[in-house]
Amino acid sequence: MLETYQVTEHHPKLGEFGYAGDDHVVPFEVGPLDVRGRTVQLGPMLDAILSRHDYPEPVARLLAEACVLTVLLGTSLKFEGKFILQTRTDGPVDMLVADFSTPSALRAYARFDADRLEALVAAGETSQQTLLGSGVLALTIDQGAHTQRYQGIVQLDGETLEDAARTYFRQSEQIPTDIRLSVAKLLTPGVGGAREQWRAGGILAQFLPQSPERMRVPDLPGGDGDPREEIHDPADNSWQELLALLGTIEPTELIDPTIGAERLLYRLFHEHGVRVFGGVPVADQCSCSRDKIRGILEGFSAQEIKDSTEDGGIHVACEFCSKQYDFDPAEFAAAQ
Repeated sequence: MLETYQVTEHHPKLGEFGYAGDDHVVPFEVGPLDVRGRTVQLGPMLDAILSRHDYPEPVARLLAEACVLTVLLGTSLKFEGKFILQTRTDGPVDMLVADFSTPSALRAYARFDADRLEALVAAGETSQQTLLGSGVLALTIDQGAHTQRYQGIVQLDGETLEDAARTYFRQSEQIPTDIRLSVAKLLTPGVGGAREQWRAGGILAQFLPQSPERMRVPDLPGGDGDPREEIHDPADNSWQELLALLGTIEPTELIDPTIGAERLLYRLFHEHGVRVFGGVPVADQCSCSRDKIRGILEGFSAQEIKDSTEDGGIHVACEFCSKQYDFDPAEFAAAQ
């Protein structure tokens, strides 16, 4: 069971428990507003992922947002499985993939056209909309073998990842949801001097009332035959208040390590009282292995093994973690 804390205006110092810190998703609940959500600050883990790939800065920023969004959504899974975020677009950054495996493993990579990207950077046109272009954002839940995948598709046409995520919840999940994401590079002291490190943060909040008369909001279509899906309040005050509170968040507050998730939640919701749950750790962890890749190669034909051989060996690099696996083609001769 998760450890919980009640953070109210009567306990402003937040000194009675330890902070979750970086690379921990912090669930929360604001009972009076019928709000539940999660917030996170990604630090060393995110920096390790982005530094390993050494992407150009605009690409790294996009992938960082994808990572934040993925851990906010993936850590909500109550079963063993995967949550996969993937974009496929016609922009210079034509693919982003972030893959979260329960309970804590995240991996991610991006694909981009270096020439097109360089031209846009030179022209100063590096907005998300320009880098992504038009296409789709796919959000997939995979519960493993013998189960059917669930996938939600959102069109990307001049939208940011943040906007697309809101659209997904409005259209696919039909849950009033707001999301805020932020990415930055911070100078941190270290051996040999200061260095730049990637940080990112985000908050996801959902309106989840228990009373039937408050279970819908105006922009969501009702279902057929279920009286709970009627719209009883055309402008629910609690939902509007939540949007107003989230609108006060400065991007720096989502990434500043001196603020942290708990202090941010207190600042936002102290008037109502916010219930803060123990942080859920997330880690830079790839699921690739020598045995998995060997299993794939064992299914190759003799011609495919020959075509895959270069300089006397087969060399396979994982797109996610960049680890390289080397094989002797003779290992697969007996299987042909």
